[in-house]
Amino acid sequence: MKNLFTILILFCTLGAFAQTSSLEGKEAEVTHKWRVSIPYFVPESLIFSSWNDHTSTQHIELHIKRNLDNKNIIGVKFAHFRLFQPMGITWWDGLLDKIESKSEYYPGHVRTIGVGVSYQRMLWKGLFATAEILPQLQTYLDLDGDKIKSGFKLYTSYHLGYHIAFGKKKHFFIEPQINCMLWTSDKSAPDGFKQLDDKWRNCFLLEPQIYLGWNF
Repeated sequence: MKNLFTILILFCTLGAFAQTSSLEGKEAEVTHKWRVSIPYFVPESLIFSSWNDHTSTQHIELHIKRNLDNKNIIGVKFAHFRLFQPMGITWWDGLLDKIESKSEYYPGHVRTIGVGVSYQRMLWKGLFATAEILPQLQTYLDLDGDKIKSGFKLYTSYHLGYHIAFGKKKHFFIEPQINCMLWTSDKSAPDGFKQLDDKWRNCFLLEPQIYLGWNF
């Protein structure tokens, strides 16, 4: 049922992309046609965290977006990260406590990489909603960093936030937002990993986030 819901969301998002084609010839003039952005924790983790710590997610994420007009924005997303425990452990499950106790640690890591698409709709002034679809290739690693197996996951996320541009020509911007994530199960996961994943949900709700970006 969860997989069916994800597929329906996929078609809805693709439908939103299709609608943008009808805007040709009707576009309002936009100040900046392109934008790039990253989550704030990418430079933070590179500067303040140890890349090789067991709990380091080694997260790299980049968004490149095209402003079709003043309301509709499409983009490409690249993401790489490494998991040391299931993503479905939420704040109210005692996420930080489980990190400290190591009770839900994988017998290794899951390294993921993917390139996906996004659609962002400006709702009112700087308020926006975004949907992202990210197919992910997964590599399961043991505690020594050796490959055990490969897998696949379809990851989607939904965002509600506010775009704040500043500077003389509004080149810089930040986007504080709340994110909800939903993903499919990897049926081919090795036993030690799958047993932990099956204990937890395939979603993470209400994650606060800030993106940093440049308009050009």
